[in-house]
Amino acid sequence: MTILVTGGAGYIGSHMVLALAELGEQVVVLDNLSTGFWWAVAPEAKLVEGDIGDEALLDRLMAEHRFDAVIHFAGSIVVPDSMRDPLGYYLNNTVKSRQLMASAVKAGIARFIFSSTAAVYGNVSAEPVFEDRAPAPVSPYGASKLMTEWMLRDSLAAYGLQYVALRYFNVAGADPQGRIGQSTPKATHLIKVACQAALGQRPGLEVYGTDYDTPDGTCLRDYIHVSDLIAAHVDALMHLRKGGESGIFNCGYGKGYSVREVLKAVERVNGAPLPVTYGPRRPGDPAAIVAGAERVRKVLGWQPRYENLDFIVETALSWEKKLALRNATA
Repeated sequence: MTILVTGGAGYIGSHMVLALAELGEQVVVLDNLSTGFWWAVAPEAKLVEGDIGDEALLDRLMAEHRFDAVIHFAGSIVVPDSMRDPLGYYLNNTVKSRQLMASAVKAGIARFIFSSTAAVYGNVSAEPVFEDRAPAPVSPYGASKLMTEWMLRDSLAAYGLQYVALRYFNVAGADPQGRIGQSTPKATHLIKVACQAALGQRPGLEVYGTDYDTPDGTCLRDYIHVSDLIAAHVDALMHLRKGGESGIFNCGYGKGYSVREVLKAVERVNGAPLPVTYGPRRPGDPAAIVAGAERVRKVLGWQPRYENLDFIVETALSWEKKLALRNATA
């Protein structure tokens, strides 16, 4: 059997491909390389450059390969950008996901794993949020992902397409062996931006909002190491292969860190202060969001290994150093 990984040249997708290759799975990656990198794809995988909205391409790939499952990462992920360009996000994240799903159903693919987001919950308190909470996204990004979850729910009922939707909290860090990491130059992930600032690759970083209803006034988030997140995807795949029920699962540790706490961790690991400025809130940013993560452990058997903020920062910082050397010699 072969697995189709969309967005497999991107940050999280490339970690997925690496994990699948290490398990001996056959992998085909479909990526338009708009934010991904060909060199981030494990050499054991086949990379096809193309768009998930290309029906003819999807039909050809699905005819050529007997896909056991689709693992879908491709999409746009920047909350403020979604506020400026909502229709672009609905096209890329919802309309094109619908095409991918339709092609999978037509080809008789039985399993679908979807990269969703905690942004579907919207504004919540600092208490952990569980999967049974009614979604109330405050950004087109969150809404676009929620719509795809709804399509999966309805495709299960109508066509029997088994699925797992994983609602990511804040993904960070890099492969502990230093093989791949977050490589997008203009990425907006806090830990990556802070590591770039720590290494002098940015003049500094801005904290957006210090007047939130949180202990120190800055946003509170649940940070999960990318390798632990990928382990949840592997667990989801095995769960579906064993005939497990479809469902939605939070992916986080159940522990929140404020922006200020993250910056202190970067300073601690790097051994130097960061150049920080403070500005107003950004539209679409909830004050706090922390995972209620019992279900993923209980149902999928997920056991995280890297549940430590300093370790997450260490791997991210190490990758930024390696990436800088790569870019300097490219």
